[in-house]
Amino acid sequence: MTQTRLYFIARKIEAECIFAALEVAFEDEGLPIAVIEVDEDRDIHEVSLYADGDVDVVEARLKDTLTGLALPKPIERETLPDVDWVTRSLEGLKPVRAGRFFVHGAHDRDSRRSGDLAIEIEAGLAFGTGHHGTTSGCLEMLEQVVRREQPRNALDLGTGSAVLAIALAKLAHIPVLATDIDPVAVKVAAGNARLNHVKALVEAVTAPGFHHPIFAARAPFDLIVANILARPLMRLAPEMARHISLGGSIVLSGILDRQRDAVVSAYVGQQFRHVRTLHREGWVTIHLKR
Repeated sequence: MTQTRLYFIARKIEAECIFAALEVAFEDEGLPIAVIEVDEDRDIHEVSLYADGDVDVVEARLKDTLTGLALPKPIERETLPDVDWVTRSLEGLKPVRAGRFFVHGAHDRDSRRSGDLAIEIEAGLAFGTGHHGTTSGCLEMLEQVVRREQPRNALDLGTGSAVLAIALAKLAHIPVLATDIDPVAVKVAAGNARLNHVKALVEAVTAPGFHHPIFAARAPFDLIVANILARPLMRLAPEMARHISLGGSIVLSGILDRQRDAVVSAYVGQQFRHVRTLHREGWVTIHLKR
């Protein structure tokens, strides 16, 4: 099927903010979204949204999203042939190192080093690859938390590709519940767990919020990681408190620098204490303890 690429130019911090907003705005349709660095020195990045069907409607919604962020951009169109552009774009991504973790595609298996905790994500399954600052920040934070606290039971809430769940399983050798509201993401997560030989430790489940019975069966958790968005994380604070063990840790990301204080306040109100904030590329990863 012929696709249309809607694209525009932005600075890096703008592109990442827009990418996060577009993921939310178009999550029901599952339209592919990509950010490509055009010129590092001049801070030029290209944001693309791949649309089929009624492109005019998609473009109108794209403009509305940009206007809502106070980041209006001139949008251009490119008609594309019948090619799997998501797979092709992900195959061009460089591997990511974050602490001991090495996140890569099949084409970079030969780049793994002795001692790496390697996580392979299949190209084309674009639910989080480790390239975004929020994911790599979580990986660094999780390595520190696991080393100090040695959790025995963990939850990856909003797992996406299961990068973080796989990281926990490989690092701590503990059972990890990986949940997401999107059944397609859950299928991807389960496939990636198999690919990375941690199927026995990572259980992927489609579950909206904390209402699914799997949470009652598996809680309390010693460690919860959630790389979502600031507002949902704030709303989830009371449920997080109910499902974490006393002395347990939560690692939160998907939060812009300017949203950090509001998120911390929401959790302090639920008897969490702030331990550390890691800043990366305009985003933060926050570690709190109950």
